[in-house]
Amino acid sequence: MSLPVQHLWLIPALPLAAAAVGALTPRSGRTLAAGAAIATMAGAFLLACLALGGALDFPAAHQVLNFAWFDLGATSLRLGLLLDPLTAFMCVMVTFVSLLIFIFSTGYMKADANAKQFFCFLSLFAAAMLGLIIANSLLLLFVCWELVGLASYLLIGFWFHKPAAAAAAKKAFITTRIGDLGFLLGLLWLQDAQGTLLFYDGGHGILESAALANLTHLLPCGLAASTAIGLLIFCGAIGKSGQFPLHVWLPDAMEGPTPVSALIHAATMVAAGVFLIARVYPLMAADQLLANVPVHALTVVAFIGAITALMGALIAVAQNDIKRILAFSTVSQLGYMMLAIGVGSWVAAIFHLLTHAFFKALLFLGAGSVIHAAHHEQDIRRLGGLRPKMKVTFATFAIGMMALSGVPFLFSGFWSKEAILHAAHGWEVSSLPFYAAVLGVVLTAFYMTRLVAEVFYGAPRSDEASHAHENSPAMTVPLVILAACSILFSLLAWPSPWLQHQLDPSAHSESGDMSLVLPSIVLVALGLGAGWAYYGRRPRTKAESPDPLDRYAPGLMAALANRLGFDELYAATVGRLSSGFATLAAFLEVFVWDGAVRFLAGLGELSGLVSRENDEAGFNAGFDAGSKTLRDTGVAYSKAQTGDAHGYLRTLALGFVLLLILVILGGAR
Repeated sequence: MSLPVQHLWLIPALPLAAAAVGALTPRSGRTLAAGAAIATMAGAFLLACLALGGALDFPAAHQVLNFAWFDLGATSLRLGLLLDPLTAFMCVMVTFVSLLIFIFSTGYMKADANAKQFFCFLSLFAAAMLGLIIANSLLLLFVCWELVGLASYLLIGFWFHKPAAAAAAKKAFITTRIGDLGFLLGLLWLQDAQGTLLFYDGGHGILESAALANLTHLLPCGLAASTAIGLLIFCGAIGKSGQFPLHVWLPDAMEGPTPVSALIHAATMVAAGVFLIARVYPLMAADQLLANVPVHALTVVAFIGAITALMGALIAVAQNDIKRILAFSTVSQLGYMMLAIGVGSWVAAIFHLLTHAFFKALLFLGAGSVIHAAHHEQDIRRLGGLRPKMKVTFATFAIGMMALSGVPFLFSGFWSKEAILHAAHGWEVSSLPFYAAVLGVVLTAFYMTRLVAEVFYGAPRSDEASHAHENSPAMTVPLVILAACSILFSLLAWPSPWLQHQLDPSAHSESGDMSLVLPSIVLVALGLGAGWAYYGRRPRTKAESPDPLDRYAPGLMAALANRLGFDELYAATVGRLSSGFATLAAFLEVFVWDGAVRFLAGLGELSGLVSRENDEAGFNAGFDAGSKTLRDTGVAYSKAQTGDAHGYLRTLALGFVLLLILVILGGAR
């Protein structure tokens, strides 16, 4: 039994219906909203599994359902749904991880008075992401892409009474809009060039060979049209997936409730950018055979990914907020995924995206369990000693930590990381991304060991940590399930090419190449060992104790703790530029445009005054005088109209006499 592409719309429709229920439910209807969210997500997961079965029956096929949205004259704007292994695997991952996060949220948000609205926003978030995944149209994908941005804004700023949360929501929304502007320009350019935005349309879609051949011509700047369009679309992915230099919003997104952090960093928003570039990979790679272009789109993707992977890992080393450490870890891991796409292995990127979803959701929910138990204490320096108090959380968190660190061979993160390293090692353009990825491996193992040692080992370093205890099954059961998935997913790992063949049957398998496994193991062991030597062997005893690395490189650690000053840099450059433009706009508004309007208004008022004076003293006065004379004459004449016949006869007789006298006098002359 499988789900045909005609019914694929049901997968996002179910959580969208739950969002509608949550929106219409009274504030007291927390149970109804949560139940609807969980039930519909469970249904969406079952439908996604059926869709996966249908996709795996024909892994090389792109099953599509295209339809007209509306007509513009003779032109019909068409949208579509797409079912292939990439769509199906992503739908299964998003629905499954979201379902566990929804269940976890029932415990985490139990005391929140506005929990009903929270589940409404969660469902909207998941529905938008699922709509994005099943789209066979770049336009439909963009619509859902923007809905994801809206939902993230609502969730990051859910505790809007906190100034930091409100500021983080605005920062995330505005920063991602910068990237989305490039995405929109690329979309419009592609529509103008191809006349369609459908991915697959019987040979006429924008990802099919005929359309791609039309985009290989060179522009006046020397770039191929496909390169320019691909880089514009990549701008959207840079914003959504927190890539350098638009990564600054992602750590601040931690101001939202922890389930939001898990959803953003594991299953939804940040995964959207990687998915987008994987989906349009044929477009991004269309310029690979052109030797006379200055830069290829995938080369830019690879270097941006390498910079992001290394930068995120470096900054995570010096962070003290448990969620910010994981946030910069996500930045780093997303960089690995982009690096993999850039070096030509989008399959490795999606494999790491899938494995990362499970263990990163596990880590964020584990962090949420710690925060909830420690009365919302997030500073790892003020925790410690939680291992015997929270045994389930510790065990599952440790599994997530080892999966993220790439501990062999049991954990899925090791295999997906290895796939990326092998792809980067074989890239002929440059070795720099590979070396950045290798250094990131050591740093990842180091900062995750630091995190576990600071939180779970040693003695409690605050009252909050001293009184911590294990949470309810609603919060611990999802942790156990995600921990099991972080291990079991290794069955689909890189040495077995099954997943690779399902995602891309034409891809070349490198399953026999194990040349980097031993060096990778050594690098992971080096990071784990260094982390334990500095933080686990002699745990800190006081929250105020300095970090061991501060003794060796205080300046570097301060810079990393300050996130390399990107926020200050943007405030001093883009922020000041924006403030300058705002000041100029205010000056023009007050002293130029407003002054011009006031001047014109004064002229109009003066003209009205002059017109009124002329009207009153000239036209009105003359007309009034003439009217008065006529009126007086009429009054005088009316007095002669007495109605007395004898008087009229006397007047006629008198007139006759006067006339007769005048005639006689005239005759005498």
